[in-house]
Amino acid sequence: MEATAESFAAKMRELAAGYNADFRLTAAAVSGGADSLALAFLLKDFQKQNGGRAAVLTVNHHLRPEADAEAAMVAALMKKWGIEHHVLNWFPEEGNGGIEEKAREARYRLMEDWCVKNGFYYLLTAHHQQDQAETFLMRLQRGSGVDGLSAMAEMTPRGKICVVRPLLEAEPAALRQLLRENGIAWAEDASNDCDDFLRVRIRKFLPELERKTGISIRRLAETARALRMTREYLEAETDAFVRVRVRRFEGPAFSISPSAFARLHPEIGRRVLARLIREAGGRGYPPEYRELRRLAERLQNPLFAGCTLGGCEILPFMKRWWVIPEAGAKRVSGGRKADLPALSGGRTAVLPHKLKRLLTAAEDDC
Repeated sequence: MEATAESFAAKMRELAAGYNADFRLTAAAVSGGADSLALAFLLKDFQKQNGGRAAVLTVNHHLRPEADAEAAMVAALMKKWGIEHHVLNWFPEEGNGGIEEKAREARYRLMEDWCVKNGFYYLLTAHHQQDQAETFLMRLQRGSGVDGLSAMAEMTPRGKICVVRPLLEAEPAALRQLLRENGIAWAEDASNDCDDFLRVRIRKFLPELERKTGISIRRLAETARALRMTREYLEAETDAFVRVRVRRFEGPAFSISPSAFARLHPEIGRRVLARLIREAGGRGYPPEYRELRRLAERLQNPLFAGCTLGGCEILPFMKRWWVIPEAGAKRVSGGRKADLPALSGGRTAVLPHKLKRLLTAAEDDC
């Protein structure tokens, strides 16, 4: 994809048609770096041609001395372009580790809250082709499976909004060239050159990787997209099983027939367990792959008597396996729910009395 107004407009029209989306009310995440400023520049022209309202959101994490000046620079540029601009502030707590991940979570939470409050559903980000390649190699280094190695999607529901990534096929060099041609300066984050971060080391290694092996950024991104198609197929198979074979109860709690589960491919079985545990446990994320694989192996034992995992109790009862909230386990308020399809007929079963007692205890402790 070229970094031009025409190619960007074509991509936005493609996404609108493919996802039945209406981009007349669109926000964009803009930090002041080259990629996000290029996104704002392209969005400016798109909105002028198509009408509607665009808003640019800049999150100031107050982690670097330059942060205030960068936010002011974006504000001045957006005023010049006639684009609505808002600065969202996050002040980190001292003495806590994992500041990078906490800042990322805070950034998306602040932008989602603003979008919901102001009636925006679509939030554009400037992720591009090289981001895909870097993420693929980072997750490969961690030993990720199909899900982790899959490419970022062009549109992803996140809480009450949808994150849109229209530049995934664009190269960062093309985005910078677009800014140069239009006389637009951008901010450089010094941390993007710090070798303490794995992503930075991978970014610096990519040219040598292509030179010595022929493995290019484009090829890595294409592989990630192919794995995403594989993931989508596996998710569709999981949806079909959950819809027909899983019984849902208030709580939430779930039950599965052991014989139906035994006929599943191991990968589909793992995905079914991940979904049910994520929702029943209320933690917003599934257990690790190795934990799910170990659980699946234990379920094959006819003497399986139950266990706990991910804030859930998994136990045999009435010739079925049950997944219910663990008594005393903490649930994450507002955590991401599992993507469980509606059950056939929309039925809600009555929880057996013995299990209802356990479930009530779990709710009382939340």
